[in-house]
Amino acid sequence: MKKLILITLIVAALAAFKCTGTRHITGTVFAKEDGLPIPGVTVKVDGTNIGTQTTNAGKFTIDMPDGNTNLTFSYVGYKTQKIKVGKADTLKVYMVASNNSLGEVVVTKSLGIANNPPVANGLAATLPGVASSQSVLQERAYGVAVTSKNIKSSAQFKSSAATSAGYFNPAQTNDESYQTIKENTFSNAKDNPLSTFSVDVDAASYSNVRRFINNGQLPPVDAVRVEEMINYFKYDLHGPTNSDPVGINTELSSAPWNPKHRLLRVGLKARTINMDKLPPSNLVFLLDVSGSMAEPNKLNLVQSSMKMLVDQLRPQDRVAIVTYSGEVGLKLPATPGSEKQKIKDVIDGLYASGSTAGGAGIKMAYRIARENFMKGGNNRIIMCTDGDFNVGDSSDGDMETLITRERSSNVPLSIMGFGMGNYKDSKMEILADRGNGNYAYIDNITEARKTMISEFGGTLYTVAKDVKVQVEFNPAKVQAYRLLGYEDRLLAKEDFNNDKKDAGDMGSGHTVTAFYEIVPVGVADDYSSSVDPLKYQKTKPAPAATGTYSDELMTIKFRYKQPNSDQSKMSLVTVNDRPVTFNSTSVDFRFASAVAEFGMLLRGSEFKQGSSFDQAISIAKSAKGNDEDGYRSEFVRLAESAKSLAGNNPMITKE
Repeated sequence: MKKLILITLIVAALAAFKCTGTRHITGTVFAKEDGLPIPGVTVKVDGTNIGTQTTNAGKFTIDMPDGNTNLTFSYVGYKTQKIKVGKADTLKVYMVASNNSLGEVVVTKSLGIANNPPVANGLAATLPGVASSQSVLQERAYGVAVTSKNIKSSAQFKSSAATSAGYFNPAQTNDESYQTIKENTFSNAKDNPLSTFSVDVDAASYSNVRRFINNGQLPPVDAVRVEEMINYFKYDLHGPTNSDPVGINTELSSAPWNPKHRLLRVGLKARTINMDKLPPSNLVFLLDVSGSMAEPNKLNLVQSSMKMLVDQLRPQDRVAIVTYSGEVGLKLPATPGSEKQKIKDVIDGLYASGSTAGGAGIKMAYRIARENFMKGGNNRIIMCTDGDFNVGDSSDGDMETLITRERSSNVPLSIMGFGMGNYKDSKMEILADRGNGNYAYIDNITEARKTMISEFGGTLYTVAKDVKVQVEFNPAKVQAYRLLGYEDRLLAKEDFNNDKKDAGDMGSGHTVTAFYEIVPVGVADDYSSSVDPLKYQKTKPAPAATGTYSDELMTIKFRYKQPNSDQSKMSLVTVNDRPVTFNSTSVDFRFASAVAEFGMLLRGSEFKQGSSFDQAISIAKSAKGNDEDGYRSEFVRLAESAKSLAGNNPMITKE
C-alpha cells in the first residue's frame, strides 16, 4: 500500500512538473526591408506577463511556459507581429515597417511597454499588465527608433502628440551647451611638416548624437566630435608584441569622398590585462542627486549603471559614495567590494532634490579618494551628472581650474553623462580631459552595460598615460594633410618631448583610431594653402623624392608613460607610399571611414567634398564584419535615419 501511495505521489509530481515546464526560445529579429537586426524590440509570450527585449544585435531569449504557443513582437515604427512557435526553439523574425507617422506610432506604443525596465542581460522579465512609458524613457532616454520609412519631416514630429507624451520637446535641448569646435584645416607639409596630438579614448559624442537622432532631431554641429564617433566602435588591432603597453598599426588607401586623396589610418592598441591580474581599486562614486536629475533617464539610470559596476568589483576593491545637491554628503565610507548588497542599498536609497553644488562635491570626492589612496592600486573618481552646476564653482573656467589643481593627487576623474535638455557637454568634456579620465554619455541601459561591463577594464584601469602622437610628413610625397577630428587634443610640436605636458590615457584593451587625409604631391586641390614669396629670406623648394627616404610618406612617433612613471618612452614607425585600393582594405578601415564621412556630413564640414549619406551607408553595410554586439548594424540604421532627417537642411549635402 505504501509503495502504491509513493508511486502515485511521484506520478502526480511528474505531471505537475510537466504542466509547469517551459521551452527556452532564442532568436533574432530583423527588418524585412534591409535585413538588419533591430535592437529594443519587445518580445512577449501571448496571454502572459512574460517578456523581454532584443539586444543591440537583435537577439532575444525567453522562456515560454508549456501550453503557450504564440510570441508577440512590437517596436516603434513597425507593425506588431504575432508568431506561432513551432517545433524549433530558434526563430528568425522579420518585421515590416509601419506606414503610420512617427508621432502616431509613439503614442500608440507608449501605452504598450511595461513599467519595468528590461533585464540587462536580455533574459525574460515579468511585465505587469498595466503598462506605462517609463521603461521606454529609461531604455532610450526619451528616445524612439527612427527609420527612413516612418519620418515625414522633423517639423511634423515636433508638432506630434509625441511631444505631450514626453518623448521629445525641442525646447528641452535649448539649455544644452557644447564647446565650439574650429574644424582642422589642411596644412602645407613643406611649411608645417609636424602634426602633434594627444590620444582620445572618449566616445561620448557618438551616444549623444545617437540620442538626438533617435529623438527625431539632427544634433548641434558642435556635439559632433568626429574622433569620438570613430572610436566608439571596437576594432581588431594588433597589440604590443614586446614589453610596451601600446602597439601601433597603420593602413593606407584612398579617401572614399575624394579618391585622388590618400587616407591614412593610425591605430593604437593598449595591452589587455586579465581581470585577476588587475590591481585593487579605490573608487569614489560622485553622484549628482540635485533636482535636475529627477527624471527617468537621469538618476534612475545612474542607479542602474552604478549597480552594474558594483557587480564587477572584487573583495579587494573598495567603494565610497559621495553625493551632492544643495549640499555635499558622504553617503558611504570606503566599503569592500564583497559587501555588494550594502553598496547597492545606499545607491537604491538616493533621491533627487535641491540645487547643484558640483564644485563642492568634486572637492570632497578628491579628499575621500586621497584618504583611502592605494599605492600601486587603481584610484579613481567616477562622476555621474548632467553637468548642470549652479552653486559655487560652476563655470567651465571654474571647473578647469579646480580639476587642474586637484589632479596632482594622481586620482583620475572619469565622467558619466546622463540626461537631456540641460545637458552640459562642454563642462563634462573639460572635467574628463583635465582630470585624466574617460568621458562617456549614457543614454540607455544598453549603453550602461557596454561601459560598465563590456569595457570595464578599459574604463577603469590605465595601462599607459600621457600618450601623444607626432607625425612627420615627407614634403617630397605629401603636398598637404588634414587630421580628422581631435581639434581639442592638438598639441604644439614642442609638447611632444615635454614630459610635463599632460595628454590622454589608455586603459586595458583600449583602441584609438585617427585618420589623416593626405593630398599627394602633384594633385591639384582647393585646400592647400599658399602665401606670397618671402621678402627677407629665400623660400626653400620642396625636396625631390630621391635618396634614402624616397619611398617614405611619413614617420609616426608616439610617446607614453607607464602608469607609475613620470618619464616617457618613445616608439616610431615609418609608412611607405604604397596605398592599397579602398576595397582591399580591412573591414575596420572601411567601417571607420564611413563613420568619419557620416561625422563630416553631420557637421556640414567644408571638407566633406564628395561625401554622401548613401555612400557612408553603403560602405558601412559592406564592412560590418563580425558584428556580434550589433553596434555596427545600429550605426547603419542611425545613418539612414539621419539621412531622412537631413531633408532640406542647407548644412547637409542634398541627395
